[in-house]
Amino acid sequence: MKRGLGKNRSGLIAALDVGSTKVCCFIAQPDGERPPKVIGIGQQASRGIKSGMVVDIDEVEAAIVNAVHAAEQMAGTTICQVLVNLSSGQPTSSSVAIEVPVQGGEIGEADIRRAIAHCHQAQALNGPGLQDAANRELIHSIPIGYSVDGTRGIRDPRGMYGRQLGANLHMVTAARSAVRNLRTSVERCHLDVGDFVASPYAAGLACLVEDELDLGVTLIDMGGGTTSIAVFYEHNVIYCDVLPIGGQHVTNDIARGLSTPVSHAERMKTLYGHAVAAAADERHMIDVTLVGEEEPDQHQQVPRSILVGIIQPRLEETFELVRARLEMSGFDKIAGRRVVLTGGASQLAGAADLAAQILDKQVRLGRPTRIRGLAEATGGPAYSACAGLLLYALEVELPATAVSQGTPETAGFVGRFGNWIREHF
Repeated sequence: MKRGLGKNRSGLIAALDVGSTKVCCFIAQPDGERPPKVIGIGQQASRGIKSGMVVDIDEVEAAIVNAVHAAEQMAGTTICQVLVNLSSGQPTSSSVAIEVPVQGGEIGEADIRRAIAHCHQAQALNGPGLQDAANRELIHSIPIGYSVDGTRGIRDPRGMYGRQLGANLHMVTAARSAVRNLRTSVERCHLDVGDFVASPYAAGLACLVEDELDLGVTLIDMGGGTTSIAVFYEHNVIYCDVLPIGGQHVTNDIARGLSTPVSHAERMKTLYGHAVAAAADERHMIDVTLVGEEEPDQHQQVPRSILVGIIQPRLEETFELVRARLEMSGFDKIAGRRVVLTGGASQLAGAADLAAQILDKQVRLGRPTRIRGLAEATGGPAYSACAGLLLYALEVELPATAVSQGTPETAGFVGRFGNWIREHF
């Protein structure tokens, strides 16, 4: 993972978080060595996304158009390229290590490129099968360490001397069909996809502090439809995974268990929900509106303990699955005893305490701290992935988002929306 935030960038950068519960767009202005400043924010309720997967392209397209338009209006400009988060397509991590001879003794850029190319070839040949490899798309190829003549732990071997150069790459792939559906949804809004970024990777860039990145930490991004995991060590992301379970599943459990509409279930979860049972829950009564009741005053009262009894098992299941995935990956010990929870579903009261109990680690709640210009309403854990996309654009030195000439209304939304109307009606 490259350091060097915001080096001499002209133009704006834009991030698009396409989630199961919301679609969010941030437009930011890089500012030299200072953190980028968000100048445009747009948000829309998500439609057509289920557990991170596109299930209705038309609805996803409409949500993206509205979110981007709101951000453009606030920023007073027009964007034509965005970075997009990815939590669909069953992202899979794999590590590949290989050694190549050094030509001329001194290690240069060409030697590093050759080593990385050999890693890609090895991954394709030694993967789960050529047929499966053809159905998956490479999302990230991240150098996480080099060695020179067997000496490991080298971050940048350029300029060093040796006979053998070793490279260790962390590769993240996802199902090609899922990536293509998401790309199509964005491109139908007349936006170019600058790059896809794994959601927990982006969230980690926004939430984690330098010591956590260096010493080892597990980032758990709890979204509406998915819970994604990333392990960081020595300033590199070394493992990513996604579970198809999130805050919406808790809401649906409440709706079914109490026979209440989903909207009321979400409200009860937010206002009265807790991840850990308490003795006072039996005495605290909650009004529950029943499904199908026509009279607004027709409801029943239930103790808060019943609500907590629905929420706690689902969250326990989620954290137990996270623990199992970390243990299976072998990165549980490398990540150390530090866990950072982020994402909208992590804000449920008691979630951090329950995670600490099940994972047997130190847990804190993370929010985007390396971005300027976020209001209190948009600076919480739910916006970590979107903020992290902006930082990713700067740290890996992607091209800045192109800014169209002309007024925002004529060059941006009206043009895109007019094309969208013509294509659909």
